[in-house]
Amino acid sequence: MAPELLMMCRNRPLKSRSATSAERAWMDAIVQFGCVICRREMHVFTPAEVHHIDGKTKPDAHLKTIPLCYWHHRSGEDNVTHTSRHPAKHRFVSRYGDEIIHLEWLREQLGFGL
Repeated sequence: MAPELLMMCRNRPLKSRSATSAERAWMDAIVQFGCVICRREMHVFTPAEVHHIDGKTKPDAHLKTIPLCYWHHRSGEDNVTHTSRHPAKHRFVSRYGDEIIHLEWLREQLGFGL
């Protein structure tokens, strides 16, 4: 790709929409909970980032999120210690299970009847 086209791609903002107050409350709660994979697999707290399961623009998109640490979210690694969700979705799901299962478990843990 030509350098000028690459720069144009990098400078485009990612599509998203503003979160509602309910969505912000959910995302704040899950970040405070820590990485769902570290919690379930190793029983430890690890600081987390919000991972959107189904994009950022659909209705309730910010409620379809799970907390993942840097290593499980976007480190780009797939090795014996961890598998990153980005870019290895298939390997991530194979190793840890479907993201929706983690979302449902998390909602139970946090008492969010969504």
